[in-house]
Amino acid sequence: MSEKVLTLRGVVKEFEGQTILDGIDLEVEKGEVVVIIGPSGCGKSTLLRCINALEPIQGGEILLQGSPVKAGDKNLPVLRQKIGMVFQSYDLFPHMTIMDNITLAPRKVHKRDKAEVEREAAELLSRVGLADKAKSFPRQLSGGQKQRVAIVRMLIMHPEILLFDEVTAALDPEMVREVLDVMLELAKQGRTMIIVTHEMAFARAVAHRMIFIDEGRIVEEGKPDEFFESPKTERARNFLNMFRFQPASRS
Repeated sequence: MSEKVLTLRGVVKEFEGQTILDGIDLEVEKGEVVVIIGPSGCGKSTLLRCINALEPIQGGEILLQGSPVKAGDKNLPVLRQKIGMVFQSYDLFPHMTIMDNITLAPRKVHKRDKAEVEREAAELLSRVGLADKAKSFPRQLSGGQKQRVAIVRMLIMHPEILLFDEVTAALDPEMVREVLDVMLELAKQGRTMIIVTHEMAFARAVAHRMIFIDEGRIVEEGKPDEFFESPKTERARNFLNMFRFQPASRS
């Protein structure tokens, strides 16, 4: 029997009189990789921020392992420790080494032993190909390296569910692959993940389920091969065609 990690029921998000999310229903099972795609401004990133209670919702409910995730709730700090999120921006402290950036939260929040946390951080850095960067500062790293550090910083908190919000959007094309490879490896490990991305080939390779959002609503969802080969709605077909028929860039 599958274990539901996350449940959204009728989630509504409004901002300055505009409806951003309009009745989102979604369930995510343990070990499932859900990829969310859609046009810019459709509510994808807002949805992730609502799941993490970075944005309050105006209707519906969000449940993490059966417990409500609500902005201002007394249990929110505990629930947030079960939700890891990586953003477009790396948000690393520029005056701290990579090791200190990674180990700060587990030491301060979880009160873990410094030596133990540093051992785990070193192991995680090695897994993402950055074993030699522990003593470096963020300014000495490329964008792709910084994003891999941000992923390690999330993983060391041992979250139950991982949220990725367009993590390659700010990267040069040659740096995108190194970050996506790390995410593919996490998927192979059976991590529960919700990924917002415009990388269609990656989405098809990593997802167990595709979610297509437009104007704040889930328009279509399904298995990757079915979604990409035979989308059921005209809106999804038109969206995918923009990627299939993009003109080649001129040198």
